[in-house]
Amino acid sequence: MIGISTRLMLTLALIAGPAVAGDDCAVPMTDWQPREAVVRLAAQNGWELRRIRIDDGCYEVIGRDAEGRSIEVKLDPATLAVIQMEFEDDHSDDHEHEEDGQDD
Repeated sequence: MIGISTRLMLTLALIAGPAVAGDDCAVPMTDWQPREAVVRLAAQNGWELRRIRIDDGCYEVIGRDAEGRSIEVKLDPATLAVIQMEFEDDHSDDHEHEEDGQDD
């Protein structure tokens, strides 16, 4: 028989699971936009690209924004919607900003 504390832990694990994986992308490769589309999106936003890679099933863009700040942008590979954006102002060691591209 399962005790109350075991049930509570199982319930919390089930609830916390989707929250941890919230910034992962589960898109079949056949539905992905090509890398050239990521390059065009970056140019439209004034981003200078250093690297495009795949992280957690999403595109991740590393470079600089139009203001010269270092950026890391996680994109949905099918829609190229911004899932997460982090940027850091190189002029300040302690300034880091993180944006969540999801509507709450």
